[in-house]
Amino acid sequence: MTNSYDVVIIGAGPGGYNAAIRAGQLGLKVAIIEKRDAKKLGGTCLNVGCIPSKALLHASELYETAEKNFEGLGINTGKLSLDLDQMLKQKDDAVDGLTKGVAFLMKKNKVETFFGAGEIIAPGKVRVTGDTPAELQAKNIIIATGSEVTPLPGVEIDETQIVSSTGALSFPSVPKHLVVIGAGVIGLELGSVWRRLGAKVTVIEFLDRVLPTMDAEVSKQFQRMLKKQGVIFKLSSKVTGAEKLKTKVKLTVEPAAGGSAEAIDADAVLVAIGRRPHTDGLGLANVGVETDKRGFIVTDHFKTNVPGVWALGDCITGPMLAHKAEDDGTACVELIAGKAGHVNYDTVPSVVYTWPEVACVGKTEEQLKEAGIAYKTGKFPFAANSRAKTNHETDGFVKILADAETDRVLGCHIVGVGAGELIAEAVSVMEFGGSSEDIARTCHAHPTRSEAVRQAAMGVEGWTMQA
Repeated sequence: MTNSYDVVIIGAGPGGYNAAIRAGQLGLKVAIIEKRDAKKLGGTCLNVGCIPSKALLHASELYETAEKNFEGLGINTGKLSLDLDQMLKQKDDAVDGLTKGVAFLMKKNKVETFFGAGEIIAPGKVRVTGDTPAELQAKNIIIATGSEVTPLPGVEIDETQIVSSTGALSFPSVPKHLVVIGAGVIGLELGSVWRRLGAKVTVIEFLDRVLPTMDAEVSKQFQRMLKKQGVIFKLSSKVTGAEKLKTKVKLTVEPAAGGSAEAIDADAVLVAIGRRPHTDGLGLANVGVETDKRGFIVTDHFKTNVPGVWALGDCITGPMLAHKAEDDGTACVELIAGKAGHVNYDTVPSVVYTWPEVACVGKTEEQLKEAGIAYKTGKFPFAANSRAKTNHETDGFVKILADAETDRVLGCHIVGVGAGELIAEAVSVMEFGGSSEDIARTCHAHPTRSEAVRQAAMGVEGWTMQA
């Protein structure tokens, strides 16, 4: 069976399904291909990433709050107990509801869905093998296949004792000792979940700090907060081997700079050292699509070196974030339709959904110093924010970086409860080329945590009023 389309999209994650929706809105005939076994759309994010992890983060936060903080608020609940099966079920229910929502949006926007593996077999031709086999003719092919877990040599993932982020979403019981390899976003988020539920958590990181891509001051203070919560850190360390025994895993750990090895016993191990582009089996070589030495598809405004073949999201360079992929998908299709699609990667925010949250957008102090850009800094602690004090949630701060001459906001970094929501204000101001004074002169509701953003902006010019 051969069908002809304006656009065929391989991959139904946030980049792919948003590209499909926008294509449908613009009147293009579009098909989307998804090879996930469960015939569920939404990609890694909806099925085994952003959404299920947030469901567990939220539930585990409530559990720990009830366990440790309710009594001080005058709430007596009696004996607390964990029903892990129900906690995992509500996570799965959230995923199921949202994936069904994506399927509905495909139908609403007249997107034809094919379940199976998509392979480019020739210019303008995609073969689908799987549940709905077909050969599709396409004026434009969009590769939106996302990313996969980066493996660690000597540590074989079996999704039982040694797991990726996928296995860490479904432990049948709380591990007594969970070792997390990698102190990035995924490792810290999932490590936080199981620590709150009762696990001893040890995080091993090759570099000398957590969240190594973020602002150094944020990284330092955030690590201190997690350590206070009970997370154990072994920084500047590397795992060189893992021996699976009947009921535990014995890890071999060495200093990153070299030295004597030590053995660490764990009930479960989470490998979270990063992700890599997923492009195997796509037939890139069949048409000569270029990739770089790290496996990313080389693009210029989403165009590959092959006419009519486009790529976006995690399989091209840039932040590996669902919302970045969403914007990529929209912009890519708009370019195909002859519109002015564009993504400003300088204003893509990043959020760590721990407690408290960490959020950032734009440049770090280290990047500004390296580039030789003169800047001013404004900081404000949540300990001086009335809403945070009232809610007993005073950990963290807001930091705003602005150009020393023009006052244009160059970066914003937040550690604190609700940081992921608060960062949106800074993103908006930066998108419009705004200044720290624009934030400082804007009225913010009282009492809210957002006032801390305003006070930090005031601090850029030295007139913070509430600390």
